[in-house]
Amino acid sequence: QVQLVESGGGLVQAGGSLRLSCAASGRTLDNYAMGWFRQAPGKEREIVAAISRSGGRTYYPDSVKGRFTISRDNARNTVYLQMNSLKPEDTAVYYCAGRVSFVIITSERQFDSWGQGTQVTVSS
Repeated sequence: QVQLVESGGGLVQAGGSLRLSCAASGRTLDNYAMGWFRQAPGKEREIVAAISRSGGRTYYPDSVKGRFTISRDNARNTVYLQMNSLKPEDTAVYYCAGRVSFVIITSERQFDSWGQGTQVTVSS
């Protein structure tokens, strides 16, 4: 399995932006479908973005569509999550996840590699 490490979290005011990074080691991400998830206190983990291994397909739930953008740089073995127009309800621990796959994956239980998470806090 690949090892994933997230970075870029922090405290930001509502309306602000953050870019999260997910750096991989151990294996290249060329064959991995990737996703970003988040978990707020007392809530279940939910998907916020997914991308196919080529980057040609992406998925966003309605809650973040138009505000978040997932991208990948396979040469750098890194996946990104650009978050704009942040809201207090975006506050959560954000995780990246991956799995070798020919198709995009959006289900949490289908991912088999996870990072440790990075905290994002949006103040009102």
